[in-house]
Amino acid sequence: MPNYVLTINQRDSREVGDLVGDLLRSLRPVGTVVPFQRSVGDEAIGVVPDARSAVDAALIALRHRRWNVGIGVGSLGPVDPDRSASRGGGVLPDTQNLHDVGGPGLVFARRAVEEAAKAGVRVPVAVDGPDEQVAEEAQSVLRLIGQLVLTRTDAEWAVLDLLVPGVRGQQKPVAAELGITAQAVSKAVQRSFWNEEHACRPAAERLLALVDAVELPR
Repeated sequence: MPNYVLTINQRDSREVGDLVGDLLRSLRPVGTVVPFQRSVGDEAIGVVPDARSAVDAALIALRHRRWNVGIGVGSLGPVDPDRSASRGGGVLPDTQNLHDVGGPGLVFARRAVEEAAKAGVRVPVAVDGPDEQVAEEAQSVLRLIGQLVLTRTDAEWAVLDLLVPGVRGQQKPVAAELGITAQAVSKAVQRSFWNEEHACRPAAERLLALVDAVELPR
C-alpha cells in the first residue's frame, strides 16, 4: 500500500500573517496516519491513509486560496528501524510525530510542493512519486478540479457546505435553512460545477493510487 504525504505551505504569510493554525483546524475532518502538524515556519505536513483522503485534504487547502499543496506518493518508514522492529514491524511507526518518520514519500512531497509554488502555476497543487508520468496525469486532473474549487464564491460555498454528494432531495431543505429559494440553490450548484467536481474526484483518486506502482531504482 502506498503512503500519501501532503506538504502544504503558505503563499502570502508576509501579507496576512501565519495561518497554519487555521489550516490545521480545517483539515481535522480528514483521516490521517500521522496527523497534520506544523513542520517549519508557515508549513504543515501530514500523512493520510489513502488517495481519497489525499484528494480531500488537497481541495480543502486549495479552497482557501493561500496554500501551495504538494502530494508525495511513496514508501515511508521509521527513522529508527530497531524501534519499529521492537513494536512488531510495520510500514510506519506508532507515532503522532513527523520526526519519527522518514522515506521517499516525504522527499516526493517536498519536490511536489516546490513545483506547486513555482511562478505561473495557476492552481498550486502538484504530485510526485515513482511513476512520473502517472504523477503528472494525477496532477493534471487535480488542477482541473482545483480550478473549480478556487473560483467559487462565498455565497456558493454557503450552499455547497450543506450538501452531501450523491444524495437526492437536498435542495429544498438547504434553501429553507439559508432562507433562499430552491431555484437559487440549484443555480449555485450549477454555477459551481459541484456535481462535475465530485464526478471527477474518483479519477484523481485512481491515478494517485497508481503513482507508486513502479519500484524506485536501487
